[in-house]
Amino acid sequence: MRLILLAASSAVVLSLAVPAAFAAEPAKPMYGTWGVDLTARDQSVKPGDNFDKYVNGAWEARTEIPSDQASAGAGYDVYNRSQDQLRTLIETADASTQIGGLYKSFIDEARLEALDAAPLKADLAKIAAITTKADFALAMGRAHGGVGSDIFSLDIYPDAKNPEINTLYIGQSGLGLPDRDYYLTDGFKPQLEAYTAFIARALTMVGYADPAKSAADVVAFETAIAKASWAVADRRDIDKVYNPVTQAELAAYAPDFPWTAYLAAAGIKDVAKPVLGEKTAVRDIAALYNATPLETLKAWQTFHSIQEMSPYLSKRFVDSRFEYTKALSGQSTQRPRWKRGVVLVDGSLGEVVGQTYVAKYFPPSSKAKMVELIANLKKAMAARIDGAPWMAAATKAEAQTKLAKMDVMVGYPDKWRDYSGLKIDATDLYGNVKRSSAFEWAYALGDLGKPVDSSKWAMTPQTVNAYNGGLENKIVFPAGILQAPYFDPAADPAVNYGAIGAVIGHEISHGFDDQGRKIDAKGALRDWWTAEDAKRFEAQADILGKQYDQYEPVPGAKINGKLTMGENIADLAGLQVAIDAYHASLGGKPAPVIDGMTGDQRLFLAFAQAWQEKSRPDSLKQQMASDPHSPSSFRVIGPTRNVDAWYTAFGVKPGEAYYLSPEARSRVW
Repeated sequence: MRLILLAASSAVVLSLAVPAAFAAEPAKPMYGTWGVDLTARDQSVKPGDNFDKYVNGAWEARTEIPSDQASAGAGYDVYNRSQDQLRTLIETADASTQIGGLYKSFIDEARLEALDAAPLKADLAKIAAITTKADFALAMGRAHGGVGSDIFSLDIYPDAKNPEINTLYIGQSGLGLPDRDYYLTDGFKPQLEAYTAFIARALTMVGYADPAKSAADVVAFETAIAKASWAVADRRDIDKVYNPVTQAELAAYAPDFPWTAYLAAAGIKDVAKPVLGEKTAVRDIAALYNATPLETLKAWQTFHSIQEMSPYLSKRFVDSRFEYTKALSGQSTQRPRWKRGVVLVDGSLGEVVGQTYVAKYFPPSSKAKMVELIANLKKAMAARIDGAPWMAAATKAEAQTKLAKMDVMVGYPDKWRDYSGLKIDATDLYGNVKRSSAFEWAYALGDLGKPVDSSKWAMTPQTVNAYNGGLENKIVFPAGILQAPYFDPAADPAVNYGAIGAVIGHEISHGFDDQGRKIDAKGALRDWWTAEDAKRFEAQADILGKQYDQYEPVPGAKINGKLTMGENIADLAGLQVAIDAYHASLGGKPAPVIDGMTGDQRLFLAFAQAWQEKSRPDSLKQQMASDPHSPSSFRVIGPTRNVDAWYTAFGVKPGEAYYLSPEARSRVW
């Protein structure tokens, strides 16, 4: 569940008929008798000592992470259930359709073994033929929508100061590892070694001259990029990453790169004021490019082309890539081929698949129930804004306007995207992937300089997630997440409020977290807070951040409270809003007691169950280095210990491990 500050989604028209025989399947409780699996609890643990262990400890003790997964838990259960559903839809599609043709091209391993490295040859030959830095820059531009990598990112999003129009954002890129820390800190030395070996192995497999030296040169180049790059925590500060410049100013600021020709090669022309993201990093990476030997750049691009396309080649390429990626996640077994095929089809033809998916698995009754829940959560957030003692009337009025104008989208888009221009050939996997990449890039370019279409989605209907489109002031809940244990129409209302209700509250609250609060009701980057209110907000956010800085999910690796601040605020505020909405839904009547548990107890149990997860240490380390979300155990512990109602519900007392005195609790919302 995330905030997309700079997200435009993408357009939609019908391209696949939905079979009339697909009837909606009724939702059924899947967790216990009323929505929570009580056998997952470890009742030897006091709620105040570790609420995650109390709710999920027995489940964790009896659960083994599957060898092809980095983690296991409620989220993965829903994801796997959705993958099984998609498999049924995709495997039964005729090979003459886009879905069936793409899947068949991926599953046909015999053809891929016979082809081996042959599909790569033309793309690698183009890299080998480059003789100048200027031509190499053009090749990087063409890699957008093609094969290969780039030292810069190019994205098309709403202009943060004029969010009705899409513009170009230029940022740092060029790293093969998940984050700069993988190059610059000793904590990721094994992963860097595995990556270096992978580069050498990939270059050897295509007959590259002196692959060991070339691999060392590529790693040295990326390490230099890492040193110039911004830390991930700084990259989420919307004030810092909004730096519009004219093309002339860009050329003067970063003169070591042929910007105009490069952008034209990417299909981008006549952009009056592109926005620089990590401004100094863009300048310094451009200078680094100018100072790096062409042969190193060619080795770098050759490797990235191989690693990008390895999943679509013969088994030796697939296995070589997995040998590296398992060092990042700790998983020991490659996912079955059908799962990888489903991911490819889902990622390439998302809304084509989505139309069939929602017709079969998302009944209209679920959408209606969600719309009602969201309305209740918005009312609860409005009441919290009104009741915030630290907020002045002027700021409250602006906040209420933003909340009232926040658009809500549930299940699937109102109009479907047209994929008819994408050619799929059941005998050409490599070509299918390339054509899909070109199709997506052309689609994104179609928005450049055009008015923002807020009806477009940045996630497909079958995605198990949700998001807040910050610059469009909207919240989106795909059908994929609307399954138990997150949402079940047959479950106890307290469970739905504690699970999907907290998710809804989370996405609403992103509009008022440390970055979302900088955006107004129209989606524009504008400071609408009084100076005093901003200081009070930041003081409460700082209390929360310091708490998270102390959490250590893996020995020697603590959560970065600055990086995770927005998600932590949304987790806490979302839970508070969910509690308020649940209480309001009771209409002044007491909540029923079920299995000896009060309504609030059931709500908190459902909240914790929704974040049930067991992860491999390497996966957790990767998450903490690069992901703005805290590990799941602390998405349970961190918010609950700041909520007064949790203390009352479970009788949490001073002296217990996660007890906080009332004055030490964050009151950020």
